[in-house]
Amino acid sequence: MDAFAVALSAGTSLQVITLRQYFRLSFHFGLFQAGMPLLGWFLGKNLMALIARWDHWIAFIVLGFVGGKMIYESFHTSGESSSPKDPTRGVRLIALSIATSLDAFAIGFSLAALGVAIIWPAFIIGLVTFLLTGIGMVTGRYFRSRLGGWVEILGGLLLILIGLKILIEHLSA
Repeated sequence: MDAFAVALSAGTSLQVITLRQYFRLSFHFGLFQAGMPLLGWFLGKNLMALIARWDHWIAFIVLGFVGGKMIYESFHTSGESSSPKDPTRGVRLIALSIATSLDAFAIGFSLAALGVAIIWPAFIIGLVTFLLTGIGMVTGRYFRSRLGGWVEILGGLLLILIGLKILIEHLSA
């Protein structure tokens, strides 16, 4: 659901969304969501204890930074194309992919502790994330056409709130 919400935000931030952008974001989110449980499953308990201390802070900082940047850019637009703000490219794409999939690492570790095979669950997680990311982008595009420029501010706030939710859930657990 975090990937869906970030895709919703991405859909609101882009002026025009190409099929390549739909695929790129969906593919990366699906790949990272499938890969992190695999990584968690293979690395095991020792590294998980180290990552678990920081994963929520990393997600909070990355999502807060990207959301804040979206809000800032909504007020400081120039005649540039939307490519510098494109969340489906470059470092922003990788940062969002990692931030939305850190919890999947813990799921992989949990499945290993339970003795559950990882390949099938990782595939299903990746496939569902791929599909929900595309749906999130379509939904975000719909809202952008209805709400105009304000939707980029809402998208940035949504990213910040997702990061805050992740942080609060982990700190209160």
